[in-house]
Amino acid sequence: MAGGAREVLTLQLGHFAGFVGAHWWNQQDAALHKPTDAQEQPEELCPDVLFRTGQTLHGQETYTPRLILMDLKGSLSSLKQESGLYRDKQLDAAIAWQGKLTTHKEELYPKNPYLQDLLSVEGVLSSDGIWRVKSIPNGKGPTTLTTAITPEPLIPTKGSISVWSDFLRVHLHPRSICMIQKYNHDGDAGRLEAFGQGESVLKEPRYLEELEDRLHFYVEECDYLQGFQILCDLHDGFSGVGAKASELLQDEYSGRGIITWGLLPGPYSLGQDPQKNIYRLLNTAFGLVHLSAHSSLVCPLSLGGSLGLRPEPPVNFSHLRYDATLPFHCSAILATALDTVTVPYRLHSSPVSMVHLANMLNFSGKKVVTAGATIPFPLGPSQSLPDTLMQLGGATPWTSLSACGDPSGTCCFAQSVVLRGLDKACHTSQLIPGTPLPSLLHACTTGEEVLAQYLQQQQPSVRSSSHLLLTPCKVVPPYPSLFSSSLSQQGLVLDDPPTGAAVESIPVLGALCSSSSLNRTLGDLVKELTKLDLRRWASFMDAGVEQDDLEELLQELRNLAQCYQCGDSLMD
Repeated sequence: MAGGAREVLTLQLGHFAGFVGAHWWNQQDAALHKPTDAQEQPEELCPDVLFRTGQTLHGQETYTPRLILMDLKGSLSSLKQESGLYRDKQLDAAIAWQGKLTTHKEELYPKNPYLQDLLSVEGVLSSDGIWRVKSIPNGKGPTTLTTAITPEPLIPTKGSISVWSDFLRVHLHPRSICMIQKYNHDGDAGRLEAFGQGESVLKEPRYLEELEDRLHFYVEECDYLQGFQILCDLHDGFSGVGAKASELLQDEYSGRGIITWGLLPGPYSLGQDPQKNIYRLLNTAFGLVHLSAHSSLVCPLSLGGSLGLRPEPPVNFSHLRYDATLPFHCSAILATALDTVTVPYRLHSSPVSMVHLANMLNFSGKKVVTAGATIPFPLGPSQSLPDTLMQLGGATPWTSLSACGDPSGTCCFAQSVVLRGLDKACHTSQLIPGTPLPSLLHACTTGEEVLAQYLQQQQPSVRSSSHLLLTPCKVVPPYPSLFSSSLSQQGLVLDDPPTGAAVESIPVLGALCSSSSLNRTLGDLVKELTKLDLRRWASFMDAGVEQDDLEELLQELRNLAQCYQCGDSLMD
């Protein structure tokens, strides 16, 4: 690894995790490709934290995510499990048998039109019989292989995306994809529905050994591994897969950070199927408790208004128009938040390690945190950062993304805040000398001071860490077109009529908070689970969970909820 990067290995567990991950990796890759006419900006984020260099069989350099993902049979569509990047067509074509051959050709899934341009990067079989892969510049120096670039990328339309591989534009290493063949992605039978089923997957030697082999491959090539980030579905049986995976990581890699993002799709269709809704509740509860036992930090991520059985409307953003029934939309928003709140441990200079970030937020047993974001941060072209923060007033400046309901009236114990994508010229007040200052924020001399002062005013007794970056969040296709017409190409709120240009990047404010809202949220989970007549849901228990496990779960949830009572703060 070049430059002494503090590497992170990512695990994606589940299909919705695949959706979030696909957007996440697309955004990382878009940040690597800088327009030739763009102003030179300092490289604030270190891509080597998440990506690894390698070579094809013919010596060409590659740059791929340091990633292990697990999904179910039938979930890949046209994506090949071994990927196309390291293929050797000569070896594919080599057949030793000289007798008669009968060829049985499986019907291929058609490649999504938004990925057709990737065919040109996977190479050609040249006249000398060698599979040659084309080189793609990624802005990092030597030509490496990541994705294809199209002059005018297509924008996916509603309903055109069915699986996450339909819009993943990044090539994966052959050791990235691990398929669970015993369960089906589609259909009513053979589904991975329950926490106990997920736990049992990684109790089978076949899958456990496969995961361990891939972990060792990636970990052993790291020089300064700081830890693991797990993107894990909470609503289905992958919550059990995540629980066993985090336990394995804790046992084998003691001292490394393990930050788990528990993912829940939008509140679409879950309320229509009582069994699916009950399973979602049980899987989420078991997942949160077991993941928090083995992770440094756990953060649920969802656009839903609640973790409970009662349907709540999805969250709103002033300048986003999204469809909560589409995983493609919901996952894009969550990936944008994730790309922002993970900034501290991906910085080029003075990074905050995963362990340090977790320790700052998880004191006194508070291993579960909430996430929030303002997407995009509502800065006008003629405004300064102090002006915009004053307009936000005394309310919480971000929208909750952890399904914990209205944050008003709750208190925060510790928080990590990132604001990115603002031009340096607007970091401080631009008032004419002698003009009365509207606030103390307008007296600050740096943007970092403005943000820190604002957070201090909002939560005087809270331990806060803040970062201010020039680098925006990239939202180029196949990122969905979610933005209102009142935004500029750089995601700023327009004073004049809209230009019609598509939004390509946005400023984002993101936060991780240890919040008392979790006291209410976890407490409500306990109440709902206590009311359940489990005799009606015997199939969940048949998957390997016993009544004693449920009683222990309820007690663990009660203990976890008590950690977040408002009287428990750093200042007490």
